[in-house]
Parts: sequence; C-alpha cells; structure tokens
Amino acid sequence: MPALSMIDARQGKIHMLDENGLDLLFRKARTPLRWTTRTVEEDVLRQLYDLTKFGPTSGNCSPARFVFITGSDGREKLRPALSAGNVNRVMGAPVIAIVAHDPLFFEQLPRLCPQENLRSWFASDVGLAEETAFRNGTLQGAYMIMAARALGVDALPISGFDQALVEDAFLAEQGWRANFLLCLGYGDFENQPPRAPRLAFEEACCVVS
Repeated sequence: MPALSMIDARQGKIHMLDENGLDLLFRKARTPLRWTTRTVEEDVLRQLYDLTKFGPTSGNCSPARFVFITGSDGREKLRPALSAGNVNRVMGAPVIAIVAHDPLFFEQLPRLCPQENLRSWFASDVGLAEETAFRNGTLQGAYMIMAARALGVDALPISGFDQALVEDAFLAEQGWRANFLLCLGYGDFENQPPRAPRLAFEEACCVVS
C-alpha cells in the first residue's frame, strides 16, 4: 500500500492517479501540430481556470492573468505579433490564451494571504516583485497545460511572438505583462511524427544526501 500524503491522512483516503490518468497527463499526451474544427466552449475555459488556480504559488500570490482569444477580430489583432513559423498553428487553434502576469499582483496579497504582511515586501522591492510575478505566473501557465490535458483539451505553448505588440494590443489597459501563448483545442494527430526523445533520469537528475 502506498504511503499516505497529508491530504490522504486528513481525509482517510488514498489519492493516486491510475495508469490511464498518468497516460492522459504525461506519457501519451502529445503537443498538437494541427487542430480539428471542434470548438472549446467558454464553460471549459472556466473549468480550466478553476483547476489552474489551485496550483501552489509563493505565498498564494497568484500573479498569472489569462486573456482567451476566441474570435476572428482578436486573432487578427494577434497575427502581426506572431513569428512566421507559428502563424498557421496559432491561428488554427480554437482558443489562444495569452498567459500573462500582473506586476502589481501584491495588491491582492492582503486578501490572498492575510496572515502575512507580504504586500510590503514586494511593494518596496521592484526586482523581487518582477522575479516573483514571472516565476509564479509561469508556474500557473504550466498548471493550465496540465488542467487542459486533465479535461481532454490539447495544449500548444508558444513563445515565438513579439511581446511588446501583444501587450500593446491586449494588455495595456490592465498593465499586465505577456509571458507566453497557449493554444487550446482538440488536436488532429493523424500522421503526426513519433514523440521526440527525452533525457533519462541519469542525464537530467542527481540525488544529494
């Protein structure tokens, strides 16, 4: 019997994904190169965020912000910012999420982490605030990829775009900063090449006692 986690101990249950769940999230999940015409409904986007928001961040700072582009007008605003090699893959996705972060995330800390006086730390240190927002916003973007897979939605992260153009077109009013794009939809995997290799444990990891 596997060891109980803290959640297991509190609830008296053992929580562990079965082999199918691990395949869905990791081993058999693929990054799509093409998309089907199946749409992603707004209800699914709400479910995605409602899962993503529970991923851990430093002091529950939750700096990530998401802009979901679903229509043709938004796509055309985005098009000039895309690198040439990404245009077709991005524009063909049913939904394009701008994964961003709020540089003033710390204004929410009195509500998100009221037991600590964290706001003053970040309000007085711009470098610390920027580093924390970027790191934790990136984490939350990764959580959204896994949340999408858990809901049966395929995800394609993209970094080939002009950050300034995206911010001017979509984020200027809020003052948010763009991190990466996340294309969401249902992939067309027919004739997709085999998965690229990954590094073995011995190549990528070390254990220090």
